[in-house]
Amino acid sequence: MTNFSLWTLFTTDVVTAIASIVLVIFSILSWAVIVEKIRLFRTVRRNKPHGNPDAVIAPFDKNLWFLAMVAGVSPFIGLFGTVWGVMDSFASIGLNQSVSIGVIAPGLATALGTTALGLIAAIPAAIAYQVFTKKSDDLYEKLGGK
Repeated sequence: MTNFSLWTLFTTDVVTAIASIVLVIFSILSWAVIVEKIRLFRTVRRNKPHGNPDAVIAPFDKNLWFLAMVAGVSPFIGLFGTVWGVMDSFASIGLNQSVSIGVIAPGLATALGTTALGLIAAIPAAIAYQVFTKKSDDLYEKLGGK
């Protein structure tokens, strides 16, 4: 009996490892953008900005594209990992000429793991993108933008 490890789940092969690393990096960078935006909007609440609305709003719009990209792309990277894991399970069935749980479980675990990583990256990015876009639009209107 082997011990279950998250490390081995996401690094069973090169393709799974690359997809997992990309999703983890996307998630970390998304959270960096989210924290940056939270701090920026808190500052605005304390000190109302003045000046040209287009110039003032620029920092609030900065990097929102990245959140949108992560929200849109991460589920597909996770889905790719899902397909890869299922293909691995079918290959194991063919090699072992068996459909036992021990044969298909590793590939299915990998499939579900990369799916989860894709959603873990995408969901916060999608929510943050919508929230910060709305807040940025509201601020622009408050400043007298068109």
